[in-house]
Amino acid sequence: MVTLGVNRSVLSLALARMVDSFGNSFLIVVLPVYIAQGFGTPPLGLSASLLTGVILSMFGFLNSFGQPFTGRASDRAGKRKLFVLAGLAVLCLSSFAYSFANSYGSLLIIRAFQGIGAALTIPASVALIDEYAGAGHRGGNMGVYNTFRLVGFGLGPIVSGAILHVRTFRFAGQTVDGFHLAFVVAGLAIFASFVLVTVFVDDSPETSPSTEPFHVDVFSDGPTRLDPIFALAIVSLFMAISIALLSTIEPHVNRRLQQTPAMFGVQFAAFVVAQVVLQTPIGHASDRIGRRPFILVGMVLLVPSTLAQGYITTSLAMVGARFFQGVAGAMVFAPALALAGDFALEGHSGSQLSLLTMTFGLGTALGPLSSGVLVQFGYVTPFAFGAGLAALGVILVLTQVYDPERV
Repeated sequence: MVTLGVNRSVLSLALARMVDSFGNSFLIVVLPVYIAQGFGTPPLGLSASLLTGVILSMFGFLNSFGQPFTGRASDRAGKRKLFVLAGLAVLCLSSFAYSFANSYGSLLIIRAFQGIGAALTIPASVALIDEYAGAGHRGGNMGVYNTFRLVGFGLGPIVSGAILHVRTFRFAGQTVDGFHLAFVVAGLAIFASFVLVTVFVDDSPETSPSTEPFHVDVFSDGPTRLDPIFALAIVSLFMAISIALLSTIEPHVNRRLQQTPAMFGVQFAAFVVAQVVLQTPIGHASDRIGRRPFILVGMVLLVPSTLAQGYITTSLAMVGARFFQGVAGAMVFAPALALAGDFALEGHSGSQLSLLTMTFGLGTALGPLSSGVLVQFGYVTPFAFGAGLAALGVILVLTQVYDPERV
């Protein structure tokens, strides 16, 4: 059933994703500070900032490179819900496991398992949305799903930043430090998401096992040189790198702006607030007007909003820059997924849409790793790098992306 163009099953899946994202996003603020407190001498002579980037990026690498395989596996099995639940189970257990980490190596292993869990969950979820929505409502449904996801993702850093600011808590006469409390809350939130999916989400009637071979094109026989889905995947990669630069260099940002981790959480969440407000209306508008105009304007806006973060000297200005970066992301994310769904072949939505979710995840891995390396050459360098990638994305949208019904 569809209400205002949004399938009710999508709302159930979106609510579960919101709770799951709330748990996962705790780690955005917690992990860099947790690692910075020290686990002995960093191995191989690595700097603390670079090692933090490696640990944070492990999630994105395994998440990204696993998605085409898990997406295709869900196509072949015709059972998306099973993959969603398996991924949530892995994410839940690995979140609890951080409380027992005692070395850089154990942190790396736990983060790797989280990447595997996300790789199982994300392509199957997006394919379900695509199959529930249908051609005329993809933008709106993708927007609603991502809005709910981002509500959870935005609340997580704010709550976790507040927990770290308080530092210690007492429960039943026992003292618990903020780090361990954050890991427990994250695990419980993801468990709640597991329960929601189990009870309220079913496989779409449109989902059926596919025996066709894996099908991904790089080049196109149409009006562009690159296949539009492949071009959109590269644009998503550039966007994700630009928006993910900030997390690794949190200590540098806090020192430069003379602020607390709680304020950094607010800045990180400002990006999400903009997306929460705009994702759904932009998604619905892209169903009516077309996808490409929104993607193009979003990538153009991403250039100055990323570069400005390298020159900002006050906490409030950083909040504003992150908000406008969120506006840019909102104009790209849902329309790009909907446009890829317009192009995707029947029976291949899991594998073909996973190209966009894969490159977005890869960007969230490369962004922290890049900033961890580039910040050593100057505070502005990571942000200039991200702005340059966004500019390349503008060129790709202009030359290689089109709305199929408008050609």
